[in-house]
Amino acid sequence: MLLATFKLCAGSSYRHVRSMKGLQQQAVLAIGQELNRRALGGPAPAAWINQVRHRGSLLGSQLEDPLYSDQELAYIQQGEEAMQRALGILKDQEGWKKESRQANGDEVLSKVIPDVGKVFRLEVVVHQPMERLYEELVERMEAMGEWNPNVKEIKVLQKIGKDTVITHELAAEAAGNLVGPRDFVSVRCTKRRGSMCVLAGMATLYEEMPQQKGVIRAEHGPTCMVLRPLAGSPSRTKLTWLLSIDLKGWLPKTIINQVLSQTQVDFANHLRKRLESCPALEARC
Repeated sequence: MLLATFKLCAGSSYRHVRSMKGLQQQAVLAIGQELNRRALGGPAPAAWINQVRHRGSLLGSQLEDPLYSDQELAYIQQGEEAMQRALGILKDQEGWKKESRQANGDEVLSKVIPDVGKVFRLEVVVHQPMERLYEELVERMEAMGEWNPNVKEIKVLQKIGKDTVITHELAAEAAGNLVGPRDFVSVRCTKRRGSMCVLAGMATLYEEMPQQKGVIRAEHGPTCMVLRPLAGSPSRTKLTWLLSIDLKGWLPKTIINQVLSQTQVDFANHLRKRLESCPALEARC
């Protein structure tokens, strides 16, 4: 309720927020981040209010911190909104339909969401600690094209603060070249709360990366990956991937559904091989 109220107030006063400078912007961001922490299962009200106050007292001594432009603030907000929407979809356990189940237990489910369309949900257990997955999926994001054949390239276009990045992803052809080359420009947001890590994102506009000739600009989102240690076995990680994509162009729904669900199954297999062949970031595979 508190988060919804804050969003309503923030939305109605967005022009005023945009006019803020310096420490005022930082204070608004601090409050927004704490509310986001609450949504992911943060501390009790008194605790997080004290944290906000503490952050506010620190802002005066952090004049050397970079200030965000209006556009950067918009990207940060968009990334956090993508995370909230994606987590809300995952939280609702009703209406999921099984698409496939592999012999190793990997499962793909699907569901139709109003105003979003059909989304796919991958549930897998990876025999690696969460920190190792975080290294590969976040810290070495741009190396994904080396081990995932469905991705030709991922490039970080801009980093905003510690949690938000703008990326360009070039996907490989799929379904026997029936699905031609696609690319995506997305805002991605990463949050770590205790033992849980959430990687979320959605399509965004970025003037410095216009549409490429011969490539269809598709759209992500809202989408997210949730990583958490498997209960009773911290050396293994439960990975949940919510995938929402508009591939654009003219494609039969049967082909789209087949491609997206298979993409998730393939991703899990390629990720396991990568983690087994390159057990640590220092290995520099």
